[in-house]
Parts: sequence; C-alpha cells; structure tokens
Amino acid sequence: MSLEKSTSPVRALGLCSGGLDSMLAGLVLKHQGIHVTWISFETPFFLSARAQKASDICRIPLIVKDITTAYMQMMQAPKAGFGKNMNPCMDCHALMFEKAGQIMNEQEFDFLFSGEVVGQRPKSQTKNALQYVEKNSTFKGYILRPLSALCLPETLMEKRGLVDRTQLCGINGRSRKAQKELAAHFGITEYPAPAGGCLLTDKQFSIRLKDLLTAHKTPDVRYLHLLRYGRHFRLTDNCKLVMGRSKADNEQMLSWYDPATDARLDHVSLPGPVTLLTGRFDQGNIETAAAMTAAYTKAAPGELSDIRVTAKGRKTRLTVTTPAVSDFQALII
Repeated sequence: MSLEKSTSPVRALGLCSGGLDSMLAGLVLKHQGIHVTWISFETPFFLSARAQKASDICRIPLIVKDITTAYMQMMQAPKAGFGKNMNPCMDCHALMFEKAGQIMNEQEFDFLFSGEVVGQRPKSQTKNALQYVEKNSTFKGYILRPLSALCLPETLMEKRGLVDRTQLCGINGRSRKAQKELAAHFGITEYPAPAGGCLLTDKQFSIRLKDLLTAHKTPDVRYLHLLRYGRHFRLTDNCKLVMGRSKADNEQMLSWYDPATDARLDHVSLPGPVTLLTGRFDQGNIETAAAMTAAYTKAAPGELSDIRVTAKGRKTRLTVTTPAVSDFQALII
C-alpha cells in the first residue's frame, strides 16, 4: 500500500476495546476529518459488547470479527510469553493488528491505529512493547497511536500529511487525568472503567483455561465458552463436570450443551444446579456427578435424592445418597 497523500478522504481503521482510550483515539482522528472505522475482535475470552456501545456513543462504524482459531494457535506458544495470568498481551495485540491490517488492505484503509498509551501498562505498553507489537504484526509503519503520538517517533502517516501531528496527543503514564480532560472536551461522559474486559487477566479463569489446555487438551471451542460459567470439577484427565451457580449460569451453560456428547443432570424434585458432564466418561463418572448434583441442592447430607440423567439420547433416574459439599472440594478447578 501507499501512504502518499491523495485527494480522497483519509480512511483509518482502529482497534476498539470499547474503553475510554479507544474512544478518544477514534475521536482525535475523526476531529481532523479523517474517516474513522473501528474493528473489534471476539474470542471466548473477550467480546465486542463494549465496543458496540462505544460505536453508538461516538457514532463511529464498527466491524466485528471472530478470531478464535488464530488466537488459540497463538496461545500455544506466544513469543513474548504470558503476563501475570494467561494473558499474552503483546502477542495478542500483534495478532489483532495483523488481522486488522489484512482488512485494511482488503477495504483500502490508509492506516491502522489504537488507543494504546505509552507507560500505561508496565509490560504491554512500554515503548519497547509497542515496537514489538508493530514489528510482529507484519504491518510496521502503518500503525498510529494518536493518544501518545507526541511521545513516539513521527510516523509516515504524519510525515506525508495524512494526519496532522499537531492535533495528536502526548499522553504518557498511568494517570487518567489527561484522558478525562479530553473526554470532557469531546463531551464523552459515559465510559467503562479502565480495567476488565479480558478474562485472560482473571486468575480463576486462567486456572480453568490452563487445566483445559493441559489436562483435557480439547480443541472444541464450546469448552472455552463453558469456562465462563458455574463451578468446574476435574473428575479425570478426560472428564470434567460443570455445575451452574445460578439460574443465569444454568441458562448460559445449556446454550453450549451438546446432547450428543455431554451428560446433563439435575434434581428431579428440588431446585438446584444444572450439571454437565463433558469429555469421555463412564457410568462411574455419571454416578459421581449425580451425587455431586444432589450435594448442591437443599437435600440434607445422608438423604436420598433422585437425579435425572440425560445421556446419549436416553433419560434415566439415579437414586443417590446425598453427600456433603465438602466431600468434593479437592476436585474443584
């Protein structure tokens, strides 16, 4: 692609998480008359809901694209490693810019941008990290960070007049004061807190994911979605039990239930969790799952419970002696 100035309107494609930094980066360029479009990538670990809300607030069009397959390939061995939990932030950003760059070429955008701020995050947003991301995205020279541009070397987009550098920002560090002032300037009063959005930064979720990738070793994407809900118990290397904590959990779990491969269990007469037995399991595993399902109802320990089991197209009932919840603590993931 060429970065030469032309008479056509300049078009920029930006990564959007839906946070304030993404919103401001888009508005800074839009204020210059640049035609701005956002792209939000989805996986089981982060969704586009916040980006869609930001799109409505800022009136910036949004492209949504699922990159789960490529993301899981990257997760097998991220070059820059993981953060505190299972978050491969630097390689995640590089992959997103790579995918965005492909769309940039296909749809004839002029350059890419993001809301990254130098020094805001100690590992993924240092100057060296930003250079790493650009190099490994394979679109070096086409990435602009409008909020920190004055802290970084001048880009080709600025040198060739596609972007007015004097209207870009020089935000640096972890303080949010400058962003809040800029938000007020643009009339933005509604935006999410800076933290959150990616489940890979969550300790408990990361433990579940690591278990899935090392013990279960499954490529099935629906197992990744199930990690978001309920309690998880490892019965064997190939068999896991997922149990809802609430009505909402039960409903979400059932949206990922596969009757051809999973066993579904619930109490016949008492309110309680939906339990899904996933992976490879035998009758002994089903009986264990039935007892565990009973334990998480209001049935008293030692009381008989009837558990409904649906597996391999057959519906049966198992009568089990209700155990104590504490009997299964060692199995919790």
